[in-house]
Amino acid sequence: MNTFFRNGLLVLAAGMLVASCADYNVTDDFKADPDPTFVEPYKDLAPVKSYINREQFPNMSLGATLRVAEFNRQELAHAAAVTNFDNIAFGNTLMSGSIVNAKGVMNFLDMKDLLDHVQEIGGEVFGSPIFANANQADDWLKMLTAPIEIPVDPVEDMFVDYTTMEEFTGTAISGKPRIEKNYDGEDNALRCPVRSKVYIVEGFDVDPLGAYTVTFYAKVDKDESIMCTFCGNKIKENGSDKKFQIKSGKWVKMVIEATPAEGAQKGFLMIEGNFNSPVYIKSVQVMHNPDNHRPQTEKEKTDTIHYAIDTWCDGLMKINEGRIKSFDLIDEPIDTKATLENGMYDIKHSTTSILWQDVLGSENYAPAVSRVASSAFEKYGGNPSELRFFIGETGLEDSKKIESLKYWINVWDQNGAKIDGINAKVNLFYSEDEATQAANVASLDNLLSNLAATGKMIRLSNFDIKYQDATGVNVAAKDISSAQRQKLADYYGYVIRSYMNKIPHDKQAGICKGNMADTTDPVGLWSVDSKSKEWVRTATYKAFCDALSGQ
Repeated sequence: MNTFFRNGLLVLAAGMLVASCADYNVTDDFKADPDPTFVEPYKDLAPVKSYINREQFPNMSLGATLRVAEFNRQELAHAAAVTNFDNIAFGNTLMSGSIVNAKGVMNFLDMKDLLDHVQEIGGEVFGSPIFANANQADDWLKMLTAPIEIPVDPVEDMFVDYTTMEEFTGTAISGKPRIEKNYDGEDNALRCPVRSKVYIVEGFDVDPLGAYTVTFYAKVDKDESIMCTFCGNKIKENGSDKKFQIKSGKWVKMVIEATPAEGAQKGFLMIEGNFNSPVYIKSVQVMHNPDNHRPQTEKEKTDTIHYAIDTWCDGLMKINEGRIKSFDLIDEPIDTKATLENGMYDIKHSTTSILWQDVLGSENYAPAVSRVASSAFEKYGGNPSELRFFIGETGLEDSKKIESLKYWINVWDQNGAKIDGINAKVNLFYSEDEATQAANVASLDNLLSNLAATGKMIRLSNFDIKYQDATGVNVAAKDISSAQRQKLADYYGYVIRSYMNKIPHDKQAGICKGNMADTTDPVGLWSVDSKSKEWVRTATYKAFCDALSGQ
């Protein structure tokens, strides 16, 4: 027996178990019953999915979108989803960006809990995109494709020997440095007077990625400290100018380690801050360790990306165990800002990060990833005949964008990709302005006709319709009237019937609701009571039931 608890009390009414929506909980064998609040005038309606004529529309299904954490809590939204919808989608929360960390460690704990529970209750999941341009494991890909560390030898950039000089020809910001002849009774030396700022070495080329070491020999008459600036970077320590100590009486070897300032092209080391004694310099040596990395070759990058694809798909399908049978293979691939010579839009590429297709190429991207994902699906117990891959895309009301998507799907098909359908992410509005609404309807009808013409299975997702008044302003859920809600519901019904009539029955992959309940917009099959937070069926609920039943 299924038991539902409300404030610790078991409540039995009219032969069925009733629970508060806000306190929904489940124990024992699972059954998502009762549905959220039954109130007039829609209390006698059955779960929405039960109205689909499965004989007439064998492939038609109804989906809902939820967050993984929300589903795993098994509370109100979970109950509404599994009671009223055939399948559940989880947006980007099962994508690699949410699962794979920068070191490639994959955390599938939430996904495993989800799939185990879905399997237990006999539910279905529509898979999050396997590959996309956003919400990917970017840090992992950057790490994998980072330059390779190689051995390098230190490079001497400059050596200045003041012991053999007769005259100082360098740069002084302040003070008048000069060559002190026979300073120590044997050799000449550069004399930097008190309170001077002197470039003791300058003019060498700068490697912006190099790690530099400047070594010089200094001598003072009194204990002294100096500060140093290297190629525009003041040497700091704990946030303050670092003071380098020089003991009097003997030549002291000074070692300065530094990196050049951004944009520096010509190098120098300037010393300053000697307030008590002149500083004498015998010689200066500048050396640097070049950047010990080299970019990966194109072959290395290709091999690396193939490794990443193999690893991600293997991990995903191992946890899946064939339970998710439909996925978005690729999400939103079309780049409306880049046009090919044939007039079609290109595939998205990146100049600031690594995308899978940047390495694999536009034509080979989908074939490569579909082969790997299909193989991994079968490897871990999936039935290949049940596997379906979709291409998810937005803005397909734009005729050039849908033509471009059709072009790329054809290219990928010819190159051996498995692409079964298109997941069209819709962005719909109902308008009180008659001309605007007529345009909305025409755009929808044109979209469905174009989708049907592809010959692929068609899924509509993000199926929320926002309500606009005659001036184009969105009407909020808290402000919408019953009459306005009914107009919105009627348009929901129109969209559902149009989909079921225009898309061939064997190509219907279903409709997925974006939000089951109202947000700030009145998009839900349920409204949300402002005080109790209970869900209450709206006219949209009935519109779904009527449209799915063919009324």
